[in-house]
Amino acid sequence: MKPNGMKKIWQDGGAVLNGWLSIASPFTAEIMAAQGYDSVSVDLQHGIVDYQTAVSMFQAMAASGVTPMARVPWLDPAAIMKVLDAGAYGVICPMINTRQEAERLVSYVRYPPHGCRSFGPSRAVFSAGADYGNHADQEIVCLGMIETREGFDNLDDIVSTPGLDGVYVGPADLTLGLTGRSYPTGFDREEPEMIAAIHRVLSSAHRAGIKACLHCGTPAYAAKAVGWGFDLVTVSNDVRLLAAAAAENVRSFRKFIGEGSGKA
Repeated sequence: MKPNGMKKIWQDGGAVLNGWLSIASPFTAEIMAAQGYDSVSVDLQHGIVDYQTAVSMFQAMAASGVTPMARVPWLDPAAIMKVLDAGAYGVICPMINTRQEAERLVSYVRYPPHGCRSFGPSRAVFSAGADYGNHADQEIVCLGMIETREGFDNLDDIVSTPGLDGVYVGPADLTLGLTGRSYPTGFDREEPEMIAAIHRVLSSAHRAGIKACLHCGTPAYAAKAVGWGFDLVTVSNDVRLLAAAAAENVRSFRKFIGEGSGKA
């Protein structure tokens, strides 16, 4: 089985830069994967992506050598096993709130005797290697999202779950969970209590010997998070990148037209 590039980065003491795909397009996936990310995740929870398109997106990313991951819609064994069979090297599962849910997540990712994953790697046996079944448990990364009050309160129990490789902070939902509507929604939190909460997740994960991951909106915040000690950072997504680039082109055009025509 081809080794998981994320694990090699972690073994060398580095941080993983993760890209994010919400647009259901193999071409978009191919473009993003070619830009130098260490891993790229297909979002089947909030992205406009169905399973068959996700498979095509994994195929489109293969040439770049980037590590493919998927955020599944929910803690559902069928969804988790299918993205793994399609060739995902990592699973990000939303709304992990208890140790019991973390144990279930791990069981869906690992083959017996460590879990209950059913064997049938329809694409993975070709994309990852003919010996996939012998090595998948060691190569697949299993990440549970901490993004609710309940999950935050149960943090130390969750991170101690055997077989869980890391926790992934969803800062927008975590802010809603911890503070309600006190602050605007968004990723790059600057409120002191939210920075403290993010640091608590980081410290708890590292004490348990697992990885800490953070979803970020900008490169500057992601770099700051790596400085704090995060092991994986996601920077923006294809939707936001496309929107920002298009908006900047429109603004520039309007500016040039205004300057060139003498308009105020």
